[in-house]
Amino acid sequence: MHENWKVLTSLFPAGWREVGRSCGALSRLRGFRSEDDLMQTLLLHVAQGYSLRETTTVARAAGLAHISDVALLKRFKRAGPWFRELSVRLLTEAQVPNLPTSGLTMCLVDATHVKEPGKTGSCWRIHYALALPSLACRHFSLTSTSGQGVAESFRHFPVQATDCLIGDRGYSTTDNIASVSDREGWVLIRYNPFSLALHTPQGKRMEMARLLARWPDQQQSRRWHCAVQHPAGGLIAGRLVVIRKSQTAAAAATKRVLRQASKKQYTLKRPVLEYAKYIMVFTTLPEDRFAPELCLEWYRVRWQIELVFKRLKSLAGLGHVPKHDPESSQAWLYGKLFTGLLTEKLIQYGEAISPWGYGLASASPPAKPVA
Repeated sequence: MHENWKVLTSLFPAGWREVGRSCGALSRLRGFRSEDDLMQTLLLHVAQGYSLRETTTVARAAGLAHISDVALLKRFKRAGPWFRELSVRLLTEAQVPNLPTSGLTMCLVDATHVKEPGKTGSCWRIHYALALPSLACRHFSLTSTSGQGVAESFRHFPVQATDCLIGDRGYSTTDNIASVSDREGWVLIRYNPFSLALHTPQGKRMEMARLLARWPDQQQSRRWHCAVQHPAGGLIAGRLVVIRKSQTAAAAATKRVLRQASKKQYTLKRPVLEYAKYIMVFTTLPEDRFAPELCLEWYRVRWQIELVFKRLKSLAGLGHVPKHDPESSQAWLYGKLFTGLLTEKLIQYGEAISPWGYGLASASPPAKPVA
């Protein structure tokens, strides 16, 4: 265990212990012999998905800590800022760009479905919003997975006039766009042509399949001024920014679509295969401050962080969801983000085929390929 821990901490951001002290997570070590023992215990809870009681039992058996589950919860709450700062540093290492915001707060918004461990584990839908690039948690809430008003929706999130909510295709509906527009906020979402009808600024229905059919066969981005119909009447002005995927990426996306159709036994509509060749983003952001390329870059940042959570769910599950208070919920979210980013870095080193199996402290991490 000691050797594995040394390998893992070699991937941590430099000065991670000092970061813990400055964040107040390491002000006292009662019940722990060292900062490393505390971090190992915290990761048993947040990375392994153990409950607080399971964590204290395993930590005691491993000689890491002698602490109660109540005391561990207090420690875990104080570790939230520590996990957040380490996550920000890992994102910086991963070359996530620091893009201009023009005075707006760019909020990554998402929802994920989590089933807690065990045969009788509860099912939850987590709704969260992270400000970019600071990763400050703007919102965290739990709902059930069934019933009215629990689906993915921008209505779960508070919105201010300086907020831009960045969402995936699940938020590509007229109702979601209208809910943010009514609160004077902005949206940047992955466009789903089957759930969101677009119109010209004059109100005429746009036919995306026909527009894309006239696109020259080369990698470039294009934008169209458009609008969506407000449920209460009138139009909400916006832009559709589209970029053609590379041949490799388009082929992979087409293969996924065909595999899903075969698995679920349904017939594909012809436009679906054509849409798979593009990334399409709808936004209400002002064009004079957010050029099409900048809109695409902001969505790419959101997509990179989304992949971290997808990887975490597929590899180890998200574990026990905290239901104590906002402080522990945010600490859990930051801990999961740190674990996911650390996993990405570990895979990155593995793909680099380092013969000794870990990175050197004096060496720079291998460059992450551009998404």
